[in-house]
Amino acid sequence: MRYSLLIYVNGKRHDIAGVVAFSSLSDFLRYELGLTGTKVVCAEGDCGSCTLFIGRPSGDRIVYKPVTSCIQFLHQLDCTHVVTAEGLTPADSLNPVQEALVRCHGAQCGYCTPGIVVSMYSMFEDKAGAAVCEADVRAALVGNLCRCTGYQSIIRAGMETAAERIPSLDSLYPPSEMLKDFAVHLGKSVTARNGDRCHFKPASVADAVEFKAANPDCTVVAGATDIGVLSNKGIRDPKVVLNLSGLHELGTIAISANAIDAGALATITDLEKATATSLPEYARFLHWFGSPPIKNAATIGGNIANGSPIGDSMPALFVLDAEIELTGSRGSRRININDFYTGYRKTVMAADEIITSVRIPLPADDEYFKLYKISRRKDLDISAIAVAIRMRVESGKIVDFRIAYGGVGPTIVRLPRVEAFLTNNDFKGTTFQEAAKLAREAVRPISDVRGSANYRTQLAGNILLKFFAEIDGQRTAASPGHSGNGRHLGNGEKPEDGRIKTQ
Repeated sequence: MRYSLLIYVNGKRHDIAGVVAFSSLSDFLRYELGLTGTKVVCAEGDCGSCTLFIGRPSGDRIVYKPVTSCIQFLHQLDCTHVVTAEGLTPADSLNPVQEALVRCHGAQCGYCTPGIVVSMYSMFEDKAGAAVCEADVRAALVGNLCRCTGYQSIIRAGMETAAERIPSLDSLYPPSEMLKDFAVHLGKSVTARNGDRCHFKPASVADAVEFKAANPDCTVVAGATDIGVLSNKGIRDPKVVLNLSGLHELGTIAISANAIDAGALATITDLEKATATSLPEYARFLHWFGSPPIKNAATIGGNIANGSPIGDSMPALFVLDAEIELTGSRGSRRININDFYTGYRKTVMAADEIITSVRIPLPADDEYFKLYKISRRKDLDISAIAVAIRMRVESGKIVDFRIAYGGVGPTIVRLPRVEAFLTNNDFKGTTFQEAAKLAREAVRPISDVRGSANYRTQLAGNILLKFFAEIDGQRTAASPGHSGNGRHLGNGEKPEDGRIKTQ
């Protein structure tokens, strides 16, 4: 057992214990270390001003990802290397990204600039010095908001950056000594206490289960992209925290011919990359899940455990009959996700159980699989309604139909009357018009800032009409013998700007 956190910041080692361990990363950097290049504006992970690199050991490397630091707690970051905007700047000079921003007048008030520098740097790190196009720059900056420049000067700076002169993070911070230090500490569980606050980072699933059994009301965190916001806004103040970030075995994804098996700690970025070829309609949807810094932290297990009725990853899992693996003191069990939720953010999970993996069956090649998200903005917005549809048609007749809605009830909901009506019915417009009426009768949405109940009710029916029009057009255009597209983009569309890729 260890009683302090080990974190490197810009190559310097820090042992952290006591109340500081419960701070946000951005507060620690600004108030404890004086690294004020990390700006905090929204405190929700939305604006990107606090974006920095978090590096985690992976084999003989440290893998760096841009993450928003305002919604990361220090106790999540044991055995990591944090690189801030200051850490990317050579002594007495600017790095090539900064030079380009100055030359192209890509900064005005400056609050957003450090986060933009980090996001651009990450783009060039991923490209390994290769040339970038405008679409690459736009994709890299999805999570960075600027209220001054109008973005054109920033995009131009990205295009004009001398990529060949940008040093890699490994060259700036050779990983060997840090990796040796991490290796000594990673195999031990970590606990930190301060008054009534307790943090525990287990070294094994068994340790995690034992702690949760002893502390059934603890807050379980992985990416903490939701609890971080709630904490910053004073809505939640978790006292006892079980942090799963050290369970690296839960971060893997395996793809077989019939299913995707994702560990609970697989990030949304990981899942987007993994499904790009095996389930590209899902990858396309995950592309709009959030910004790269959010997707680099958010996990599929956290999305499931959070139980939000507007969680964008969720409706697809319902129509695909995903199975959730729960592990507790009596062993592991699997639950179909359709049987997992009992009410608003309530589940069948026992007090000592944690989510360890999710199995996502793949649709057959002769099935249609489509996902829809309606929101006021396409980027960085919460859905007013999200819908997943899975269908098989044989000889003009629907032989199987499944639909799941987010945003129209306290949980993700299936509509059994609609599914029963469409199954064994003719695939034609009048059939779907009647199904749309049934859908509007079945949903019970609320009114909020994202849309009124009437708006959501109308959408619930309109989505079915849209689905029919798209699939009917696709079937008409298809070559003889074509029967479906379950594992292909829903209507022949390509990922926008070619951006279904790892960030």
